[in-house]
Amino acid sequence: MMAELRDGVPIEIHLETFVEQEGEETHLVFDEQGQLFKMGNSIYLRYQENNPETGENIPVTMKIDNGESILLTRSAEAEMRLRFANGKRIEARYRTPYGILPIQTVTPMLDVRLRDRPFAGVVNIDYQLFAGEQHIGNYKIRLQFTA
Repeated sequence: MMAELRDGVPIEIHLETFVEQEGEETHLVFDEQGQLFKMGNSIYLRYQENNPETGENIPVTMKIDNGESILLTRSAEAEMRLRFANGKRIEARYRTPYGILPIQTVTPMLDVRLRDRPFAGVVNIDYQLFAGEQHIGNYKIRLQFTA
């Protein structure tokens, strides 16, 4: 596997998200430039996600721990920190201008595949989002990256 990469290497990211909320489905596709960092047993992917409605660039960090769990942080006006682990329900937080909302992720499927030379990977996450007992929606993340 890769040596430590504290300075980061440029990567190409292809990201597709599928959102199902209140009976409506949305499919978004992003092709972005990003940076990959490796520290210890964790890999960090950093990129800017463009919001098509506002034109704002939202910094996103995906921390992959041993391929077993992922922490996804989106730092917009509302900061979201979601953690995913196969088959687990995990507390998360969604910081809005009005305060912090407690939410939970349930991850029926988390699949991380990494390879060397060239360093590349695939991250597939299917998850459900809950606020208390209320089911907010179903989501899928399909991310591919290449250094």
